[in-house]
Formats: sequence, structure tokens, C-alpha cells
Amino acid sequence: MYISYCLFLSTGLLQTNKVYQTPTAILKGPEDKVQLTCRHTDSSYYMILWYQQSAQNTALKLIGYVSNTSPTVEDSFKGRFNVSGDAAANKMAYLHFPKLTEAEDSAVYFCAASEAHQAYFGGGTRLTVLVTEPTVKVLAPSAKECKDRNNKKKKTLVCVATRFYPDHVTVFWQVNNVNRTEGAGTDNKALWDKDSLYSITSRLRVPAKDWQNPDNRFTCIVSFYNGNGYINVKHTISGDLQGNKTMNTVCVYEKKEI
Repeated sequence: MYISYCLFLSTGLLQTNKVYQTPTAILKGPEDKVQLTCRHTDSSYYMILWYQQSAQNTALKLIGYVSNTSPTVEDSFKGRFNVSGDAAANKMAYLHFPKLTEAEDSAVYFCAASEAHQAYFGGGTRLTVLVTEPTVKVLAPSAKECKDRNNKKKKTLVCVATRFYPDHVTVFWQVNNVNRTEGAGTDNKALWDKDSLYSITSRLRVPAKDWQNPDNRFTCIVSFYNGNGYINVKHTISGDLQGNKTMNTVCVYEKKEI
């Protein structure tokens, strides 16, 4: 396997005006396709390499390279990236993102043109995968829910957070602006849907009398990481004095013998 000798200066990568990289920055969303272009002007360069530099790890990771017209992608990047081009005759190569699906795709990408002993880098392309904030909705309890396994009258509120990216979320509940953990339960992880966005569900079980008090306010809060920090997205509903009786559903309770 070909190994290039990349030179680093105290100020960063060894760059030259003989290597040009476009675009310099790009904003895209999940599912989008992206193509980066690298070209050089030196006829002695027959290889163009592509590197990724993530925010979490500033070390350069080799994605793949084009040697003359022969493309190679490193095993750890196969399926996420493709490379193509003619590094020698046309002096140009491309890095393809067939589909942006991972938060790790947000990074800086460098190309480098090389001959036998050293590589000269382009200016880099900063790719940002756009975040999508969740839509949060609290669903009222079902009128069919009468008692729990301990024969206590309970009602279950359901919070559904949908269409968000990435999946860095925490869900918690409040009743009348006070955090409530008793009776709360959230999915172990967010689900990846067909639109390449995430969804998650949480539930809160409360005594039926609490739900039937219209003065009570039940709030689901989704703490979401938007790339810069955490924000809270919330939805609140009030208790139902009728206890969902308007749905014409009758609860039948078994009488226990003592």
C-alpha cells in the first residue's frame, strides 16, 4: 500500500498555491449528497489524497486517495465516502458523500496532492451537517386506561419528540413546574426513521385524580444539543376535569373480595 510522507510545519499543514480545494465551506442536512473538488497544477503530482479532521479529534484521518485514476477508500470509511478522478492527466479528484447520515460527518476535509515523497495540502473545506430541533407533543391519557397492576387508578401521559437530528437528547417531566421522576420512563435510545431523523417517546404515569384536576399542568421537556449547547423544547397540557369521559368509554372495575 502506498504511504505518503505528509509534512507539517509549526503553523499547520504544508500548503501551496498549486493545490486548490472547493468549496471552502458548506452547510447541508441529513440525507443530502455532497461533492468536494480538489485540483492541482503540477504535472509531477499523480496522487490526490483526502483527509478528515473532526472537532473531537484534530488528528488527520486518511479517508482515501486517487492514484492516477485508481480510487482507494480506507476500510473505516467505506460505505460513507467515495473518491474518484484523474490525479495525473486531469489533475483533479473528488470526494463524494453519497448520504449525510452521521453527526461525525461535520468536520473539516483536506485534500493533498502528492508525488513520491511529500504532500501539499489545499485550504480545507468545513462541512456542517445542519441540526434539526425536535417537535414535542404531549398526548392525553387514554380513556380505556383504568387501573395499574396494583389496582390503583392511574393515567399515562405520552410525550413524543420527532424529526430531530442529531440524537443527543434527554427527556424529563414536570408537573406544575416541578420535576417529576416518579412514574416517568423514556425509551432507551432514539429511533432512526425513514426520513433520516430521530424520534423518541417518554411516558409519565400519574394518579387518575391528578389528571382529572384541570389546575394541574403536565410538561414534557426535551433537552436537545444543537451543536453549540443544549436547548429545551417543551410542550404542556392541562389536566382534564372530565377524565376523558367524553370519549364514551366505560371503565369496568373488578370488585375484590376481602
